[in-house]
Amino acid sequence: MFSKSRINEPGPKAGESEKPKAPEAPVTKPAMDYTPTAPKGKAGPSVLSADLTVVGNLKTSGDIQIEGTVEGDIRAHLLTVGESATIRGEIVADDIVVNGRVIGRVRGLKVRLTSSARVEGDIIHKTIAIESGAHFEGSVQRQEDPLASSRGALPPPSASNAEGV
Repeated sequence: MFSKSRINEPGPKAGESEKPKAPEAPVTKPAMDYTPTAPKGKAGPSVLSADLTVVGNLKTSGDIQIEGTVEGDIRAHLLTVGESATIRGEIVADDIVVNGRVIGRVRGLKVRLTSSARVEGDIIHKTIAIESGAHFEGSVQRQEDPLASSRGALPPPSASNAEGV
């Protein structure tokens, strides 16, 4: 009833146990299926939840979704400001979607203020969309590359502040 061959081999028959070893290789393939997702380079957005307050600057080459409060500057590829979010500082991103409150300058290639947006500050953009119902106090300026002027303008004040302090 109990034989050595059946205990050591995974298949029901000793002669067929070599054939199931070939299907065992596909069993390791799910690990291979997992590895292609890591090199994609496109991860989901980083999310700051509604109960989180960040004091300081945020910088990422990826996407970020803010639901809480940020007191500082934000640099990102795609920035989504949630309805419950409040940002006090400058925003610089390729794409910006504002559903919540922003107090400070907004610089982006593509800026969208939804109907629940509340922005107090200047917007420098390449393209802009403002939905009916959005509140905006400030100026709007179109530039071909609003991100380039931001990068050039920000480092000198930091250097001068460091020298003055």
